[in-house]
Amino acid sequence: MKIARFSHNDAIRYGILDEGELVVLAGDPLFAGFDTTGERVPLADAALLAPVIPRSKVVCVGKNYHDHAKEMGGEAPEEPLLFLKPNTSVIGPGDAIVRPVALSEQTDFEGELAVVIGRIAKNVSAEHALEYVFGYTVANDVTARDLQRRDGQWTRGKGFDTFCPLGPVIETEFEADAATIATRVNGEVRQQAPLTDMIHSVSDIIAYASAVFTLLPGDVILTGTPAGVGPFAAGDTVEVEVSGIGVLRNPARDAAPAA
Repeated sequence: MKIARFSHNDAIRYGILDEGELVVLAGDPLFAGFDTTGERVPLADAALLAPVIPRSKVVCVGKNYHDHAKEMGGEAPEEPLLFLKPNTSVIGPGDAIVRPVALSEQTDFEGELAVVIGRIAKNVSAEHALEYVFGYTVANDVTARDLQRRDGQWTRGKGFDTFCPLGPVIETEFEADAATIATRVNGEVRQQAPLTDMIHSVSDIIAYASAVFTLLPGDVILTGTPAGVGPFAAGDTVEVEVSGIGVLRNPARDAAPAA
């Protein structure tokens, strides 16, 4: 089941995607379930938004593909390498990624599978971790690469507003073992890999993270990016596609000079 968060007639609503239409839900399905209003909205008449706005946090995993760890100049860590993005970095499909050109000379794409947590998770086992998942979506872990390297830690380089595109929908029935991920810039493939190339599985990541901090409904986990990361420029369009979920497409522009 594909769940969308969308704008229609100046109202933000949730719906189930059904053959070119959105079956309107009575509320946020994370908290209100899947009761419907009886309304249907043509997908063409709706503006898709980020399918979830994390109320708490975006948890990310670095260097979770061996080839990507090598291209970043090192080996993959034995345990998941966790960092956080602020929820203010989240944007939706079609929203512009804003390159902070006054502060950074290189903004990179990193296509990733994202996991949406569905209920409170603390100290859960890997065996039961998927019971806490609401669904899956597509993410782009946008990074100011020069700032990441200069700072020696990743908060600033990965935390700018617009640096966490999510979408286009949440898929509640998804088999990561059968899926692939690809990132394209202006239609040219830059990243491509099966999700089975991940070093640490979704289950292992949830278990590891929940031992550190409580995961709340609506929290999002980014599971790492394959090899091929690189820069993009103003005017480019970046697409991340996960088979079985959809294509997350965002244009890029430069930040306006400070007044």
